[in-house]
Amino acid sequence: MIDYSCFFDILRSESAVPESWKILLPKQIEKALDPSNNSDLLEWEQIINSLPPVKPSVINLNADAVEIGRQSDTDTPTRQRTEQLLRKLHPWRKGPFNIFDIFIDTEWRSDLKWNRLKDYIQPLDGRLVLDVGSGNGYHCFRMRGAGARLVMGIDPYLKYAAQFAALQKYVNDPSIQVLPLATEDLPANLQCFDTVFSMGVLYHRRSPFDHLFELRGLLRAGGELILETLIIEGEKGAVLVPEGRYAKMRNVWFIPSCLTLESWLKRTGFKNIRLIDVSLTTIQEQRRTNWMHFESLPDFLHPKNDQLTIEGYPRPRRAIFLAEKP
Repeated sequence: MIDYSCFFDILRSESAVPESWKILLPKQIEKALDPSNNSDLLEWEQIINSLPPVKPSVINLNADAVEIGRQSDTDTPTRQRTEQLLRKLHPWRKGPFNIFDIFIDTEWRSDLKWNRLKDYIQPLDGRLVLDVGSGNGYHCFRMRGAGARLVMGIDPYLKYAAQFAALQKYVNDPSIQVLPLATEDLPANLQCFDTVFSMGVLYHRRSPFDHLFELRGLLRAGGELILETLIIEGEKGAVLVPEGRYAKMRNVWFIPSCLTLESWLKRTGFKNIRLIDVSLTTIQEQRRTNWMHFESLPDFLHPKNDQLTIEGYPRPRRAIFLAEKP
């Protein structure tokens, strides 16, 4: 089983985190990682345990491709064995990573998203940070690199927790962790995080208002929300509700215009709301790679008009909003 003991030790020293959750959380993790819930867990654990015990000479969490070690830290057979094991944790969605000169070219160039927002958010120095829908923890590493004292990523997809554990074997920083949980697994109104990121989550929620209220309840007074999501062009009140799939995704429920999303943030009690970026998703940012063999953005677009999804909806466009809890 993935070892969270050092993380729990650090969490116990966090006075902002309610004692009741400190007691509950280890039980939640144990339940989530019960092999009876997912038969692949034991295989992933074996992969992690089999990774060669190499000590990286450098760890750079501020690089676009998070850098863990250098080629000179190991020999060619060991590096080949490391790559072979990491590839068994396919698909790698968020990244990129550079591990002992093994370049994990992930489906998403997540560094592009990070670079769009990093100069606008409140400095992360010394902050308690939550990353909702963290995936394998790429952005968690970047948040820690930006000075956060403790970073918690949550994502219910267990393979992402396994990928993070593989990376963490070499980074070995217990102040960064990806927990196999969803937002509904967190106690309501924790009110303890200085910064909460929700990136690529809102449109997957059947009730976007409930998600925004959940995020607000996780923040302390004065805390900052970074919200990144799909949007459409349009006036206040415009919302796309796909009748079936959107870009081949089954679980896309609501895609608002920027003005509509701003009104949602106001309605759920946020203040100082700012739109800092709107970007059309390109095939340079999301694409198939040899670390992610499944379909990706080029397969989701209409073959005769790449400004539309294959279903005929507007092509994916994403916005980043900042907002504060009063």
